[in-house]
Amino acid sequence: MAQSLNRPVMMARRDSLFSQQGFYDLVSGRRRGPTASLLRGALRVIEVPYTWAVTSRNRGFDSGRRDVEHVDIPVVSVGNVSLGGTGKTPLVAWLARWFRRHDVRVTLVSRGYKGRAGQPNDEALELEQQLPDVPHLQDADRVAAARLAIEEFEAQLLVLDDGFQHRRLARDLDIVLLDALEPFGHGHVFPRGTLREPLDGLRRADVIVLSRAGLVDPPRREEIRRRVRQLAGDAPWVEVAHRPTQLRAAHGQTQPIDALREKPVAAFCGIGNPDGFRAGLEGCGYRLAGFHAFADHHDFGRGDVEWLEHWAAECGAVALVCTHKDLVKLGVDRIGRLPLWALSIGVEILSGHDALEAQLRRVLERVTPPTD
Repeated sequence: MAQSLNRPVMMARRDSLFSQQGFYDLVSGRRRGPTASLLRGALRVIEVPYTWAVTSRNRGFDSGRRDVEHVDIPVVSVGNVSLGGTGKTPLVAWLARWFRRHDVRVTLVSRGYKGRAGQPNDEALELEQQLPDVPHLQDADRVAAARLAIEEFEAQLLVLDDGFQHRRLARDLDIVLLDALEPFGHGHVFPRGTLREPLDGLRRADVIVLSRAGLVDPPRREEIRRRVRQLAGDAPWVEVAHRPTQLRAAHGQTQPIDALREKPVAAFCGIGNPDGFRAGLEGCGYRLAGFHAFADHHDFGRGDVEWLEHWAAECGAVALVCTHKDLVKLGVDRIGRLPLWALSIGVEILSGHDALEAQLRRVLERVTPPTD
């Protein structure tokens, strides 16, 4: 846990325009009024050159004007088309375990977004606890990381985390996640919306995964699927739910989900989709005495811990609950007198399991058996 702060941090209100939630409220249209309308207009102006730049880059790769680097082992990419959390980490862990069950030496490769120099970021720390037998390399130059994985770890297969927009490294399978709660980025590319690129980029996807599908009803899922079909053609369609599996403490203790059922808890997170986390807590039957969303990848310091201690006490909570990604950065079992638990999440495939496995088996056929 970072110890650089020696006083409580000043945090923007969740509904401030300068907070993550404030940005989402603005681009989604939930924030009303003349000021909000003017800001959306300004963001729309900025969206135009940004979209042009992204589109031009993609055309460069599509036409062959930009080089694509190949490595000697299969690469499976997991990514998305929107900003924020779509539930990639649980799916990355599920895929790594699937290939490990088939005796494949897997290495994870990612950019290491918001990681400190030479240090793994929060997602890497989380995956390290979940996958102790799977190496994870983080490098902005993912081609170099891929080659290092082959040389140093004798990897037989790479899982490229958050790789859909990273076009320089060739991949054998492109899996793209859409969050069922907001699959289309509010209809605009950043900064007017939350799309990383125009939706027609979905045509590059080999598999489309609708994440958090259990949080919307079947008619809405079908509505999303029909629209995606228009963009991505016949790419296999998979629906997954993110199910809480257990409560986990920083030093490895676990307890059942039901241990806090109907009890007042103070929950907080620093992830891209706090609404998904909140829905998961409510689905567990917890009474939310308080809920606070920090910015995505928030670096917790001493001031944050002091603030959380006072806040949870004022809420009358019996425990604090966060995400696993937050817990690995905090690294403590208690905040003040209250226990701190992380809600561990696993993937449950609701539909499309056979179609997904068929794609994975095709990749498996390309894995070269070890020579030893």
